Amino acid sequence: QNVRIDPSSISFDMWKDIPVPFYLSVHLFEVLNPSEVLQGAKPMLRERGPYVYREYRYKTNITFHNNDTVSYLEYRKLFFRPDLSNGTEDEYIVVPNILMLGAAVMMENLPNFVKLLLSGALAGLKQGAFMNRTAGEIMWGYEDPLLDTINMIVPGLIPFKGKFGLFVGFNNSNTGLFTVYTGMKNISKVHMVDSWNGLKKVSYWQSDGCNMINGTAGEMWPPFMSPTSLEFYSPDACRSVTLVYEQSGEFKGVPTYRFVAPKTLFANGTEYPPNEGFCPCRQSGIQNVSTCRLNAPMFISHPHFYNGDPSLVDAVEGLHPSKENHALFLDVHPMTGIPMNCSIKLQVNQYVKQVSGIIQTGKIEPVVLPLLWFAESGNIEGPVLKQFYTNLVLIPSFLDYLQYIFLGLSVPLIISAAVLMM
Repeated sequence: QNVRIDPSSISFDMWKDIPVPFYLSVHLFEVLNPSEVLQGAKPMLRERGPYVYREYRYKTNITFHNNDTVSYLEYRKLFFRPDLSNGTEDEYIVVPNILMLGAAVMMENLPNFVKLLLSGALAGLKQGAFMNRTAGEIMWGYEDPLLDTINMIVPGLIPFKGKFGLFVGFNNSNTGLFTVYTGMKNISKVHMVDSWNGLKKVSYWQSDGCNMINGTAGEMWPPFMSPTSLEFYSPDACRSVTLVYEQSGEFKGVPTYRFVAPKTLFANGTEYPPNEGFCPCRQSGIQNVSTCRLNAPMFISHPHFYNGDPSLVDAVEGLHPSKENHALFLDVHPMTGIPMNCSIKLQVNQYVKQVSGIIQTGKIEPVVLPLLWFAESGNIEGPVLKQFYTNLVLIPSFLDYLQYIFLGLSVPLIISAAVLMM
């Protein structure tokens, strides 16, 4: 009763307007030797940031249905926190010209005259393979006439107009229409996703298993968890994610199960056959997300290619993967299914290479180039922790204790009465 999605339940307000302070930390990768990379050299990278944002989440359009489900839109708003950041949004960083290099790879198999036409247009617009932009522009968007030019030469290749940035549309936006079970009839299904944007499964991938929408929306899980695994659907990753139990622990006195990503999460189909549906694949440790990113040559991975094929790290200079800094985790209270502490981390990468007919790509060697990685982190603290501990931990535990005492007294009395009646 305390954790089901019902306006009368103790956890409803926590579910509706998440009171936990979430923070988005973004790390950008600066290319230190762009001229050399154009001549075929290995890219040298330097991590910049983090640029930290306070993240607020709240749900709207909450609609209850007769089949024990509820639909909602969850919005997120971000506010820059310079006091927590290492740098400002106004500082300049040399990064790949994401739009141009992406379009080049996407046009690789088109006729040469089309590529030469684009290359001429790029020269007229003074576009190069690398650009010097502010951190804010790289993340939140900048105006670029290249958008209109590409749309004119190859209509439909990209849908962007006006501004382009890696996080355009991320702020003041929702993650899609989730419909989840309330747990009113079956508590074991509470928070489990029934559909996303009206879909029972997506169509990005090559197998039914990879297209399945499994688990919850990633905020809470059914109570009485077992130390095995948990699942959630991530619109950002366009797929369901399974985390595995690592160890039991405590967070500020509350018992927790820690769940982490298995090494097979971003493994390729050769190393882990169930992931064959996410292919075409490259090395293990990166997942091709081009099918859900407008066919752009984009890949996701753990930060610094943690748990990835060593060749990914060796292809560039400046990466130092480690579990301490780059592994994701969720610490969940097993009795209620509520996360106490979490840090979800993801890296965005772009496949770049020399494309014949487009002189701006120079002699760039094929490489999966890290663009940025980010972490969404939060934990229950202060008054919220006190309320959680009082209402969802102590009271149920006390009631269980009373029930235990009652049964302990009742059973002998029932047995005695039965004996007397014989």
